[in-house]
Amino acid sequence: MNFPVERAGAVKILVIGDVMLDRYWFGEVDRISPEAPVPVVKVARREDRLGGAANVARNIVALGAQASLMGLVGQDEAGERVARLAQQEGIKARLVVDTTMPTTLKMRVMGRQQQLLRVDFEEHPADGGLDTLMRDMRDAIAAYDVVVLSDYAKGCLTRVEDLIAACRQAGVPVLVDPKGHDYSRYTGATIITPNRLEMSQAVGAWKDEADLEQRAQSLRECLQLEALLITRSEQGMTLFTAKGRHHIDAQAHEVFDVSGAGDTVLATLAVARATGLGWQESVYWANRAGGIVVGKLGTSVVTAGELS
Repeated sequence: MNFPVERAGAVKILVIGDVMLDRYWFGEVDRISPEAPVPVVKVARREDRLGGAANVARNIVALGAQASLMGLVGQDEAGERVARLAQQEGIKARLVVDTTMPTTLKMRVMGRQQQLLRVDFEEHPADGGLDTLMRDMRDAIAAYDVVVLSDYAKGCLTRVEDLIAACRQAGVPVLVDPKGHDYSRYTGATIITPNRLEMSQAVGAWKDEADLEQRAQSLRECLQLEALLITRSEQGMTLFTAKGRHHIDAQAHEVFDVSGAGDTVLATLAVARATGLGWQESVYWANRAGGIVVGKLGTSVVTAGELS
């Protein structure tokens, strides 16, 4: 079975969500600071990468599909950097600038190929920015094959119920990477893709696979979902639909860095589904992509060629 890269070229996917800039400072550590018991990193290289919803869009383009990105950024250097990187990656960015907030920025200090420190800059957006985003989104969604909502709980998807309702009205499937414990916000989505921890926060701890299936199917039916996919790290992925349960084992040979792995899984699922594959086939490719990306350092992508 080959990844449908030829059909992917005609696919148009709109990603809406929490846009971030991932900033990396790479350096060497050879001494401890005399000021405090912490390592001193001599920075040798700096690198910026698209993060959050922007990384989902980046992965979609890497798989050969067309991606547009909608979200909020601040009127700052990080927001300008996101726009430039999106253009370089071939993403059509339709970003709303909110002057009341900074662009969400995650700055990671790396030494000896390990993360030593992460510094976050973030604030929730004001109503004005959200109003503009909702208006732009309603005007745009009908032109796309699939809408992906990437929720990192930074505030861009505060009105996610309205986003999902608009997608349903337009007849466009909507895939959601959820956050928090109140999943009623995602009622009416086509599929949600919580990880193992997020699922337990939403439905409670399960005692065995039968218990998990009962809880998952109950949640799926309650939220009127077509499907529910739980990503379970080294345990693989489990898909729940009206047809029942489908499990696929993990394919990672070596886990190096899980940063952004959920973005890659969501992007691959969206592209595969938009090309006309069924849920089980789409999950197969998403699982394969997830196994590849965790072997890479930092927020990375998987290309269609790597899946072949």
